[in-house]
Amino acid sequence: MVFWACFRNGHLWVQSSCDLHCIIALNYKLQGAGSLAFAVPMQGDLGSFTIHALMSRTASYQRDVRKRATGSIYEASKRLSPAVRKDCISCLSNSMKVPFSNLFSRLLLLIIPFALAGALQAQQAKPSPTPPVTEQQPDSIRIPIRRVRLPITVVDKKGNFVPGLTKDDFFVLEDRIPQQIETFSDDIGETSPLYLAVLMDTSPSAAGKLKFEQESALNFIYTVVRPRRDRVLFATFDHEINLRQDFTDKLETVNRAVASVKKAGNQTALFDAVWQFCDEKLRSVPGRRVLVVITDGEDTYSRANMRDAIDIAQRTETTIFAISTKAGFVSTVPGVEAGQVKDKADRDLVTLAEETGGAAFFSGDMLSLERSFTKISKELRAQYLVTYKPVNDQYDGSFRKVEVKLGEGRKNLKVRTKHGYKAIADSVRP
Repeated sequence: MVFWACFRNGHLWVQSSCDLHCIIALNYKLQGAGSLAFAVPMQGDLGSFTIHALMSRTASYQRDVRKRATGSIYEASKRLSPAVRKDCISCLSNSMKVPFSNLFSRLLLLIIPFALAGALQAQQAKPSPTPPVTEQQPDSIRIPIRRVRLPITVVDKKGNFVPGLTKDDFFVLEDRIPQQIETFSDDIGETSPLYLAVLMDTSPSAAGKLKFEQESALNFIYTVVRPRRDRVLFATFDHEINLRQDFTDKLETVNRAVASVKKAGNQTALFDAVWQFCDEKLRSVPGRRVLVVITDGEDTYSRANMRDAIDIAQRTETTIFAISTKAGFVSTVPGVEAGQVKDKADRDLVTLAEETGGAAFFSGDMLSLERSFTKISKELRAQYLVTYKPVNDQYDGSFRKVEVKLGEGRKNLKVRTKHGYKAIADSVRP
């Protein structure tokens, strides 16, 4: 039995081999400010699996990773003896509880169960060459992908929403391959409840505009949410992410939660906040999922990055709208003009919103903000909903680019929906 480790292409590779037929490799890569992504490829008679997860500082992420990893190893070890199987799952589960600082101990704990499984296989089977990783292996698990739902907004050249379209007007392509539309709805604004998560920036740069942001949040909520039908959640983010009010249809309760925010923090964890609420709250709600970010600056503290935030929003079918308050009350902040996209932070907000099917608004006074709120409210009532089953129906971890086009005679209209999704086995409530 041989163990070795090396750095290659920015990755730390640790490998255990128990003959040519069974090779287990662990691939660790540090990303950003202390976050940790990991993959566990296994080849040979155990089957072929890959586990991807973003490890962050919150306990919920770590529980999610333990659950997914343990489940995959259980599938891999079904043909092993019960005693070895129990050791594999128990050791892996415990290893996930090791603090991030003790990386070497984590690596050893993860290697041990695979080494035991490999040794058992070596005693029971004749050695054979490891199959190429590029080919589909007979024992690999293939999980059919679920249906894809696309909330779609259609506007004319003046930005007015276009009603009255039918299923035959829409053509959906995934990776340039036409898809068969299974269901179509043009009245989701009336039939489907809205679950709205409002995230407010309370970082140091927002300290002087805290009251303005609170008024913006409340105005948006009262403009968009329909009492007794829709649900709203309110949270703040700075160096910490705080849930101030869980989903409720009682607007007076939300009002008190917004008014209770008194002071700012000392960093901006925007992408972590998006990741956390998409993953922990929005994925399980039984309706349309919308997340609104009210912020004035760039992310300075997140372990997740912008692509991580976009990925989790696309996978949980969440549409993001971003409202920038950088210009303050009356657009008098030096170097800042209302309605203008000026720097990387502004461009990140635009990308975050557009790739999930939403939009970003840059305003500096309450009147223009209220116009933006009204526009978002009308859009949410005027959307179409299309559902299709992908032709490529396997969870292979690839990014699937989605395009929605209109038929002849509709070329002058503009279509907005999410740009795609990553095909990863995930649990999202339909």
